[in-house]
Amino acid sequence: MRWTTRQDALLATAALIGGAVMLAAHSYVHWPGRPDAGPLWRAIPLLGVCAAMLFRRTAPMAALAIATPAVVADAVLGTSFPTVAIFTDALYAGTLYGPAAAPRRLLTGTGAVTLALTGVISLLDASSPGTIVTNLASLALVLVVPVLTAMVVREHRDRAEAERVRAEQVARLAELDRREAVADERARMARELHDVIANHLSAAALHSSALLSVPDMDPAAARRALEVIRENSVQGLAEMRRMIGLLRGSGDAAPAARPRLGDVAVLVERTRRDGLTTRITTDGELADLPAAVELAAYRIVQESLTNVVKHAGDGEAAVAITHGRDAVTITVDSPLGGTTTGVPGTGTGLIGMRERASLLGGSFAAGRDGGRWRVHARLPVGG
Repeated sequence: MRWTTRQDALLATAALIGGAVMLAAHSYVHWPGRPDAGPLWRAIPLLGVCAAMLFRRTAPMAALAIATPAVVADAVLGTSFPTVAIFTDALYAGTLYGPAAAPRRLLTGTGAVTLALTGVISLLDASSPGTIVTNLASLALVLVVPVLTAMVVREHRDRAEAERVRAEQVARLAELDRREAVADERARMARELHDVIANHLSAAALHSSALLSVPDMDPAAARRALEVIRENSVQGLAEMRRMIGLLRGSGDAAPAARPRLGDVAVLVERTRRDGLTTRITTDGELADLPAAVELAAYRIVQESLTNVVKHAGDGEAAVAITHGRDAVTITVDSPLGGTTTGVPGTGTGLIGMRERASLLGGSFAAGRDGGRWRVHARLPVGG
């Protein structure tokens, strides 16, 4: 705003100096039959229109209100070229920088004044048709053309502003989409990391705890525990390596194969411990599943069995997988109670399983069912 005011002040000063020079050179009309007012009196309307230029952007309608009486007074004395030229700038600025209704009102007003003045001049001077057209064109050039020019410029300016606002909105939406995609990717990575770490490290921690808590464990049992620890460590490293390869997007080294639902028998075998057995049943025809469905099903079984190892009591746990035409159904139930394993839980496993099912448009439920804990998930295979 400060730069605009200074620019207008410079324009007003330049207009005043140029107008004074033109008045000194008698660039004005002397009405026949009237005494010549001279450049000095005509300088007063010139000062008025130049003063209006100081507010052409900050208060354009007030500037036009100041310039209009000045140009009328100049017309009474005898029209001077510099005053009329500066008044056209007041019309232009009022149309361009004024309120939204200003262009329509100024166009209507200047058009009516142009027609009225043309008629009055024609009646007073008994002008010929050619003179009437000349007067009409001259008045329109002074009063109407500046308004029309400013209307065109204002339309382009408003259109450019609308495009700028639209571009900002598109950029804002793109940023929101980017943030949402980052959040979704972070949630997906959190689910994968939890499933890998919770399953393999929980199994390793449980069997290492068994080794430490039973000092006189027979060598065969100790060897089996160490084999389980080693197998879970190797599998955990392989899956972590697979995830790192996917995140880096590097094709230099082939990552480990993604988990498959047909490998859940290995997971079931790892859950076996003293006092707890696990059986698995599979119904329906085993078909090729979409990668997302197969991975989600595997992770749900994996997390459910991790919870079985950590929280189930003595007895038998059961894993049932049903392959239907439209969906894969997974049910894992286990006895409640049991001794404390010493491996803490965070509750994020249930959240992750529910998220996996909901992302595929499926359903998930987990809770007590009599004296047992039951996990049930249904994952659609189509769509």
